[in-house]
Amino acid sequence: MVIIIIGINKITVQKYIELLEKSYIVFRLKSFSKNLRNEIKQNRKIYFFDNGIRNMIIGNFNSLDLRNDKGALWENFLISERLKQNRYYDTFSKMYFWRTKQQQEIDFVEERNGSIYGYEFKWAKKNVSFPGKFVETYSAETKVIDRTNFREFVKIK
Repeated sequence: MVIIIIGINKITVQKYIELLEKSYIVFRLKSFSKNLRNEIKQNRKIYFFDNGIRNMIIGNFNSLDLRNDKGALWENFLISERLKQNRYYDTFSKMYFWRTKQQQEIDFVEERNGSIYGYEFKWAKKNVSFPGKFVETYSAETKVIDRTNFREFVKIK
């Protein structure tokens, strides 16, 4: 995580983010937390509805093989497309991310039809182990989403 000190007040930043949300440029995901003491409860992550706007803001239109932010682009793409599908099909799914104070994290958590699903996003296929505490506590189903299976994730039937 990169923290930049720019010398403006927190309220001003919140107002800018709210304006960007109302303009459908960005959206926020809340952190998922039900009952574990070490879960981070108040954080939010910000995503762009369109990676092109993200690229324009950071001034990087290089091809993927020249970029060091492939993972962030991939995560933003998958979450934004999932959000669009959930809204289009009125799934009533609740969308979150999950993180603990010990920096255990799950990229995307979806609460749907009374069940919890945890997803990790990887640009390159990798073996991933999900935090056992999350899986056990929430009886969560988990899945790694990569370039071989992302279509089934972003296209809700």
